[in-house]
Amino acid sequence: MDPRPRPLPALRTVRANGVTLAYRETGPATAPPLLLLPARGESSADWAPVMGPLAAHRRVLALDPRGHGASEYPGTYSFPLLRDDVRAFLAALSLPRVDLVAHSLGGIIACLLAQEHPGLIRRLVLEDVPAPLPLATPRPVPERPTGPLGFDWRMVLATEHPRNHPDPAWWERMERADVPALVLAGGPTSVVDQSTVSALAERLPRARLVTVPVGHHIHAEDPDSFLAHVLPFLTADAPGDGPANAPAHEPAGEAANEAGSN
Repeated sequence: MDPRPRPLPALRTVRANGVTLAYRETGPATAPPLLLLPARGESSADWAPVMGPLAAHRRVLALDPRGHGASEYPGTYSFPLLRDDVRAFLAALSLPRVDLVAHSLGGIIACLLAQEHPGLIRRLVLEDVPAPLPLATPRPVPERPTGPLGFDWRMVLATEHPRNHPDPAWWERMERADVPALVLAGGPTSVVDQSTVSALAERLPRARLVTVPVGHHIHAEDPDSFLAHVLPFLTADAPGDGPANAPAHEPAGEAANEAGSN
């Protein structure tokens, strides 16, 4: 990968699902769209090490989820809300179908979106994402770091309980996320229990698991290896893929269920 630093694209904003969401966009406007979702507490800027190379092949959109970065901090947070924000964001930008790369918390959001609306996602990359299963040893409520933060601390508190005790339906419905998926595991130095990453890959209907043993932040610690796995996966054709920027019909019942999903 070219080691020279690349300037980040300027922030843009859009109104979606009742909040103002910030995002960065780069790459040819006519290229197939690729959405990047960061880990908890991170922002679109966290994708800087790989955004440029990805933009050589895709129209890249890196989102600041609600409560993160330059997006609005409304004080109301949940994984279903974060999922619905992403769907509304895609609708606001008239993107009927995207490739999706997501890290950690962003990956849980991506899984929930793929469960409810698999037609929106052509290919899915999950970077060191734990399965939404109850933790054997629940994590204690974290203490707020001192000084200014680049995210809303209320978002951390609101997402901590469902990380310890996720909705059982999230796991039960995982087989509905029937899209080609690449699951990247960070290996033994990751802060994430790697058995849960493997469990997620096994549960998804069309997933392949690859370990890049550099820890939780694969795209930052070893961007070359990250891209070596992600780019071929995104650019390879598979039966039923269709063009990355073409609309896809959701399974029967998805639209009718939308109003009742939480």
